[in-house]
This record gives sequence, C-alpha cells and structure tokens, in this order.
Amino acid sequence: MTIYFYGADEVPYGCFSNFSDHGLDLDGHWWPTSEHYFQAQKYIGTRRADLIRRARTPLRAAELGRDPSIPLRRDWDRVKDDVMRRAVAAKFRTHGDLRAVLLSTGDEEIVEDTAADHYWGRGRTGTGKNMLGRILMRTRTRLRAEFPETVDGGHAHEPLMSRP
Repeated sequence: MTIYFYGADEVPYGCFSNFSDHGLDLDGHWWPTSEHYFQAQKYIGTRRADLIRRARTPLRAAELGRDPSIPLRRDWDRVKDDVMRRAVAAKFRTHGDLRAVLLSTGDEEIVEDTAADHYWGRGRTGTGKNMLGRILMRTRTRLRAEFPETVDGGHAHEPLMSRP
C-alpha cells in the first residue's frame, strides 16, 4: 500500500506536509513550520530570511520564498535536499505525536500527492521524484533507530532471553 498525503489538515497524514502547524527549533531559532525554515534557508544570512521566519502562515512564508525577483543563494540547488532533510528530521524529533504517526506507516511508500510539483511530489504525471516522500521515509528509518521505544505502539522490543 502507498500512503498519499498533501493537505496539512488531512487526518492522519497531514502532519507530513511542511504546512502542518508544528514548529521546530533549528539553527538557533524557533520556526513556526518546516515550510518557514525551508523557504528562509534560500536567503540565509539576510533580512529576508528573518522576514520569512516571522511570516504569519506557511503559505505566506512560501510566497515570500518563491519571489522570482529575489535571487536565491548560489548553492541552493546543491543544498536544498539537505535543508529539507534537516527540517523534516527536526520536526519529527520535536513532536512525539507526529513521530508516532510516521513510525506507524511501517515500510509503506510515502508520496506527496501533488500534481503541481514534480520534484518534491509525484507531479502531474505521477512520475515525479517525490523527494519529500523519500526524505520522510529516510527520516522514518533513522527515527526507528533513535526512538526504539516508539516502535510497535510505544513499546520497546524486549530482548529475547534464552533459557538454560
């Protein structure tokens, strides 16, 4: 089975969206959403980055981060995947309830179901790179190792003891 998500208000997987209302502490600042963090990193070290961090909504942060009249940092294409990985990891480390939802997906494929984005999602033809889904799946694998007590409904695996 494949798990599709898109809207931040969809239950139970809307929390996979960067627009979900779950803040995170990263790089010495509190970010209202992972979208705020991601968009601001395009302009790291500028006043625009702080403007994006303080945006009222994730949609506004996205609009500010996608303004074609403002040049992006030169290395953006090279670092954007890592920026997204850091944001997603921080979000799911911060919020145990979200982490439980992500870990509950087992080994299912996770796909951002958007026709508008061929890079981060599945794209109009369904053959997009789905980088956000791939980052979520990689994060899920790492979180299993970091938080073994949250696997299998919150119970840690007990080591099997052999009897003499």
